[in-house]
Amino acid sequence: MPAPAIDWESLILSIKLASISSALLLIICIPGAWFIQALPRKAKAPIEAISTLPMVLPPTVLGFYLLVFLGPHGWIGQFWQNFSDTKLVFSFSGLVIGSMVYSLPFVLQPILNAYNNISPAAIQLASSLGASPLDRFFTVIIPHSKRGIISAAVLGFAHTLGEFGVVLLIGGNISGETRVVSIAIYDHVEALEYSSAHQLSGILLLISFIILIILSFFNSKKGGYSWLR
Repeated sequence: MPAPAIDWESLILSIKLASISSALLLIICIPGAWFIQALPRKAKAPIEAISTLPMVLPPTVLGFYLLVFLGPHGWIGQFWQNFSDTKLVFSFSGLVIGSMVYSLPFVLQPILNAYNNISPAAIQLASSLGASPLDRFFTVIIPHSKRGIISAAVLGFAHTLGEFGVVLLIGGNISGETRVVSIAIYDHVEALEYSSAHQLSGILLLISFIILIILSFFNSKKGGYSWLR
């Protein structure tokens, strides 16, 4: 029997979703983490707890509430539909929003930890030399946090790439639009097409292995950064 064709469409869609979601999360979390880090302890604790909630919630529970909020009767879904005349649920845009919420702690926490490890003396020195808060952020904070930011980007990408429950509830299983690789693997297994499932699973396994090597490389460098510390 000829080898089954690889479902490149679902794989490419997953990579596209992970790339866009990770990039948007970095844009939000790089300044957002600095804002959170500067808050008083009493204000910081509940914000960190809320932002970490997607890490401990079952994906189906998170996906259900996202479906409620992003659906046509939810306030976010209604606003989006009035603004763009399109629906968020069962669309790629809805998948991006859901993926960002799902992977938020995996991007935010490494950046927060990197900011917390910056020496206050470096910031005070820049301030004494007349650097504005914005200058200090770009010339001191970002360069000293680059390993944490890289770890955040890689973890966010990897976490989004393999998600299943959230994308299934929000996006369904629409070929070419919301049928990501994890759903394609499930479909192949359900249809007893194990060869196709093996191919896609093997590709994801290889990508995950490469991601772990990248993280290990950055964490093993002198002064390396580990988000688990």
